[in-house]
Amino acid sequence: MLVAGFPAGAFQTNCYVVAREAGEACVVVDPGQDAVEPLEAVLAEHRLTPVAVLVTHGHFDHTFSVQPVCDGADIPAWIHPDDRELLADPMKGISSESAAFFGGRLELREPREVRTLTDRGDLELAGMRLRVDHTPGHTPGSVVFTTETEDGTEVILAGDTLFAGSIGRTDLPGGSHRRLLESIRDRLLVRPDTGVVLPGHGPTTTVGRERVSNPFLQGLTDATADVAADTAAPARGRGL
Repeated sequence: MLVAGFPAGAFQTNCYVVAREAGEACVVVDPGQDAVEPLEAVLAEHRLTPVAVLVTHGHFDHTFSVQPVCDGADIPAWIHPDDRELLADPMKGISSESAAFFGGRLELREPREVRTLTDRGDLELAGMRLRVDHTPGHTPGSVVFTTETEDGTEVILAGDTLFAGSIGRTDLPGGSHRRLLESIRDRLLVRPDTGVVLPGHGPTTTVGRERVSNPFLQGLTDATADVAADTAAPARGRGL
């Protein structure tokens, strides 16, 4: 399997390209701000042809370049229906600080073709199978995508749900600390420790490493997740 990534834009959002191997079809994950030119360089370097854009959630630092990438290559974007409105109206999902950075307005538009993701569904793209898990918390429509290497190792494209040493922030519109903890507990911590986590910001990590060292996840059991309330201090992890 070939996985190439690079941080893009002011928020250093990781954009990933995933393919079976060089010279084949690929999927693009989260092309954010200023991602078009570096993405073109990665595709050319590995002789890859994109067949779809996958969006882990609707925050504009992950979707800024979805429309030009999709329409330029005549390919669809895949996003969870709970976040679809953010493709064209990103102001609904950002903080006041981020809004001020853009002068209070930011206009994007959907690509010509948008397809919606289904929880627990499988996507057959670029000769690969990618499982979709709905992981609300950072946003209502956050998802993670999982595929496997030839030796069975899980490769988890986690967006802003889980980071190396942190979790997604939950103080933005639609965020929920309780739901995020439940998503991580039920959809990520059930994975093998060898699972490789490719987060939306920062370095790669593994499920096992986060299980034992991530301070937000210590003691995350059925009981602690069930009683974690949204009135608790919101998680100020990484992300927009």
